[in-house]
Amino acid sequence: MDAAEAAGLSPARVNVVLIAGLNDDEGESFAAFVRTTGRVMRFIEFMPLDGDGEWRRDLVVPADEVLARIGAEASQPAERYRFLDGKGEVGMIASVTRPYCGTCDRLRLTADGSLRNCLFADEELSVRKVLRDGGTDDDLALMIRRAVWAEFPGHGINDPTFLRPGRSMSMIGG
Repeated sequence: MDAAEAAGLSPARVNVVLIAGLNDDEGESFAAFVRTTGRVMRFIEFMPLDGDGEWRRDLVVPADEVLARIGAEASQPAERYRFLDGKGEVGMIASVTRPYCGTCDRLRLTADGSLRNCLFADEELSVRKVLRDGGTDDDLALMIRRAVWAEFPGHGINDPTFLRPGRSMSMIGG
């Protein structure tokens, strides 16, 4: 991280996923690291995008619990917090316990050229195909608009009928 910042790639940001019973005892240590270095950290709730399919709701460490434990005081999708002493920043991405789908303004372009309007979407649009078929800027703009218009109001993680996406986070890019 020091080398990245020295090369002008700053601020360096650390993403942390706490999993109950696995590493949830490390949140305070990560927060201390941020406070001493002044870096930026995002705590991301464990989402059902794991490649091995081990996700369960009881493994999620809720954002409210993390905030209470690290003592942070109060941009999508992260809610950003600073410590009372003003050193370092912690963000919470609480997509499981506090879904923000209705206000999400993100799209994701995967490494293989697919456009997704939600991490939890199963439908993807092929930007690669449009480009390889000689598509125009207008064709791409229409594809992007269609992706935005097709966004669901929510991902349904907390609904019993929720189905995991077919691709894990490592396949989607994140």
